[in-house]
Amino acid sequence: MGSGRDKRKKSKGTTPGKGAEKTERKTEKAEAKRERRVQKAAEGDEDDIDAILAGIKLQEATKIEVTVKELSEPPSPRVNCTLTAPNLQRHNDLVLFGGEHFNGNKTYVYGDLFRFAPDSNKWTQITSPNSPPPRSAHQAFVCKGFYYIFGGEFTSPNQERFHHYRDLWRLDLSSNEWEQINLRGAPSSRSGHRMVVYQHKAILFGGFYDAGKELKYSPRNPLAILSA
Repeated sequence: MGSGRDKRKKSKGTTPGKGAEKTERKTEKAEAKRERRVQKAAEGDEDDIDAILAGIKLQEATKIEVTVKELSEPPSPRVNCTLTAPNLQRHNDLVLFGGEHFNGNKTYVYGDLFRFAPDSNKWTQITSPNSPPPRSAHQAFVCKGFYYIFGGEFTSPNQERFHHYRDLWRLDLSSNEWEQINLRGAPSSRSGHRMVVYQHKAILFGGFYDAGKELKYSPRNPLAILSA
């Protein structure tokens, strides 16, 4: 009896074309799901945070080159952004990224990048392909001529759902080009954490994770060290 079952199982597993057909069906299903999410975002579904982020990703894909635009006014009002001083001889601009703003009805989360030149008292906005998704309550630091950001959160406009990041991004301060750094064993997703640089190492501590139903402070890996 056992031998017969093994033969039938083996025969089923070696049927030509079955694996390819299954993969194709999975791909079509995933694509259809992605399209539904994008459609929901276009229709203004404020609770479907996945659809909103998918729509933002599509918009990001349309960027093809780095642009630098001088502004006549400071960036729009926001909180929980990062304003970082590179403290370098070649790059003494302050770098501002992300943040959020609640207008009394909806919350808007930003993924824009600005640089402020103290010498000329001027703001410039940087638009670059492959930029990080919008976020707030992240952390930023500068090391060896690069500007880094880690973690943070994205909230739906109605503040019903949250998405926390555990990604690391690096901006070349000379070319204004972004690059995502893939790390093994990165700290868990979080926002509201703190990071400092000491002897070319970035030290991360604390943070929280808000799943909407419960709020967790000091998630896994409360202390982490990154060699930049």
